[in-house]
Amino acid sequence: MYSQYRMIQSIFHAWERRLAAAATDRVVRPFEWGLEWIPDAERPSGGGPEAQLRAWVSRAMADSGQFYSVVPTTEYRLSEPDAHGERLLSFPSALSTPHPENNTVYGRWVPARRQEKRPRAAVVVLPQWNSDEGGHMGLCRLLAMHGLSALRLSLPYHDRRMPPELRRADYIVSSNLTRTIQICRQAVLDARRAVAWLAGTGFDRIGILGTSLGSCLSLLTAAHEPLIQAQALNHVSPLFADVVWRGLSTEHVRQGLDGHVDLETLRDIWAPISPRWFLERVRDTRTLLVYARYDLTFPLDLSKALVGDFRERRIPHEVAVLPCGHYSSGRSPFKFLDGFTLARFLRRALLREGRDRALADHRQPTGAASSGLAT
Repeated sequence: MYSQYRMIQSIFHAWERRLAAAATDRVVRPFEWGLEWIPDAERPSGGGPEAQLRAWVSRAMADSGQFYSVVPTTEYRLSEPDAHGERLLSFPSALSTPHPENNTVYGRWVPARRQEKRPRAAVVVLPQWNSDEGGHMGLCRLLAMHGLSALRLSLPYHDRRMPPELRRADYIVSSNLTRTIQICRQAVLDARRAVAWLAGTGFDRIGILGTSLGSCLSLLTAAHEPLIQAQALNHVSPLFADVVWRGLSTEHVRQGLDGHVDLETLRDIWAPISPRWFLERVRDTRTLLVYARYDLTFPLDLSKALVGDFRERRIPHEVAVLPCGHYSSGRSPFKFLDGFTLARFLRRALLREGRDRALADHRQPTGAASSGLAT
């Protein structure tokens, strides 16, 4: 049995490496502390670059609610429907960067094909690192078929938000330590503004779905956005630094880090964008954790460690394991298995359970507490 597993593992690992090698435009960028990415009002004084960065990170961890707080906006623009009935939403990012292209957020709005009367449910979708503009649109349409409206956001420095100097979305994950934190922070603030738009439009059951990097950003968003009731996390890890240090897709980033910073330091500095430290904040959020058995990008032991963190803390969650790898989860037939797993969970969490809970609350005497759901 073990030999059979090793044979299957070797087949998938070889496939994963071939799929990863298809991207020939990866660039090894120089190591930078990146202190210029800290706003003047937040920048510590005194000490060397590492000391200043650690002081800033310490403040962020001491009050992550403030770190991820977002100023509301009313500047939402929604285009006319296209031939598919889909629209383009745009609004200003809550965090300004030196690149004007990156300071406007874009989202493809895919309304549910059949919207149930109550509750009105919608999902913010955060795709994977380096996803193009069409990435995850098929998943959004699948959600729409399940009665869930979907808003697919472009991550910072992706597709329409990418400045001419880039060919890949390097600035959101790179060997510039502070910039990586700030652009991931920007993605969370963008997602919170998207949630605010949904709530202002009348949606009262809101979820979030993220894949790979989008999974990490989704958990950070859910941890700091009380309007999110369910999260589907597709490819997971507790620590941002470990994925970059060990993952197949980030070998070029690791090369830029080597000789300048060790893994322990990187874990400390990238703590504000690591899911492990915010799990208590999602205790009341319906959670699905999905990982792939032969993943080389989010190594299997890291995914299992996050599941273990949820179990150790007795935080309610569900787990699904895909019989494939990271890249191959986007190929047939695994993409269909993955998509239906995510959509089914969100439909149950946002529509069926929302309706059941509303009915239970209606039937209970005033002041009675509704029972929780075991997972």
